[in-house]
Amino acid sequence: MDGPDEKGSDGFVKEPRPADVTYEHTASYDKRPNFEELKRIEAKRRRILLRVELPFWRMLLFWSGTCLKEISEDMLVWVTMSTYAAIRIIANTLDYVPEFATALQGTNIGVLGGFLSFFLVLFVNQTNDRFLAMYGFSKACSGRIQDIAGLARAQLPPEVGNTLVRHFNAAQIVGYVGLNAIGQGSPYSKTHFFDEYNERHKLLSKREMKMLGHHDMDNSGLCMKELCTWCEEDITEARRDGHIDRYQEEYMHDRILEFRAAMDGMYDYTDQPPHFFYIHFLTLLSALYLPLFAIDTACSSGWSNETYWGVDVVNGVIVFLQCIFVVGLRSLGTKMIDPYGDDLEDLSVILYVEATLEICGAIMNSKQPSS
Repeated sequence: MDGPDEKGSDGFVKEPRPADVTYEHTASYDKRPNFEELKRIEAKRRRILLRVELPFWRMLLFWSGTCLKEISEDMLVWVTMSTYAAIRIIANTLDYVPEFATALQGTNIGVLGGFLSFFLVLFVNQTNDRFLAMYGFSKACSGRIQDIAGLARAQLPPEVGNTLVRHFNAAQIVGYVGLNAIGQGSPYSKTHFFDEYNERHKLLSKREMKMLGHHDMDNSGLCMKELCTWCEEDITEARRDGHIDRYQEEYMHDRILEFRAAMDGMYDYTDQPPHFFYIHFLTLLSALYLPLFAIDTACSSGWSNETYWGVDVVNGVIVFLQCIFVVGLRSLGTKMIDPYGDDLEDLSVILYVEATLEICGAIMNSKQPSS
């Protein structure tokens, strides 16, 4: 008789793997981007970030990284514009004014638009605060590693200090890999992310990797937790060997705990996105409002002998602008919910990891001129 299905940290049943497949041999199941693809995405992100200071006319010439791509693929925009176009075609072919067009003149769609605008702006503001908080957590992780590198270089023997910094840098990279266990998942995998940096920078030895083999690095944050504990043990052992005193030990422990707290913050935010109820509420309002706005605008643009193609075009542009506002804000908010994905708008995780490794290398290899 089969046992109960294993559930992941998100509560959903995980797809079973063959019994003879261990955590070290699951690369064939991983469909996430390889390292070269991740680097290409990162390069595009960095180029997009440099666009913010361009003149407005040059910004309008871009397609990737803009709201236009999202709007062009949103079915609601096409339904809204088709509704407006269909009514205007009918209005230009009829030789009388339909009764429903006269009855619609008393409606006030603008009130609904005002409420929707308020909730959309509130939603974007909340997700932006969330995005910036997670950015702060990522930079805090990098900062705490640099703190430890500086202290290790000045206070510990080279061998002990290098071991500590290796473990700490590994903890950061493993932490990003473990995000795959929660939320929408992570594009950063053990095979195509951690193993690449481990091979280049020799962060963990084969023996150390074997000691961590009981953790599923791709689907758990426990490996990051254990590496943080290794760092604390490195510091405690250094104090026992007389390399640092208790005050220095406590100060280093605080830096490691601050790192772990920042990483936990990333996991907490990723695990708890904005309520689906709220997002569904905004989507429902948008789906009702935009077609109604198109109908109201189309019916008030004139019928029979009172139609003018210039007015039709201008009002069509107004309807399209309303679509840009509503769909654009909603898309912007949803894109900022998970900043550790593979979207061009997400955080530059590779930059943070590589910059930390480079800075730590510079710190640990620094030479003070002799007096």
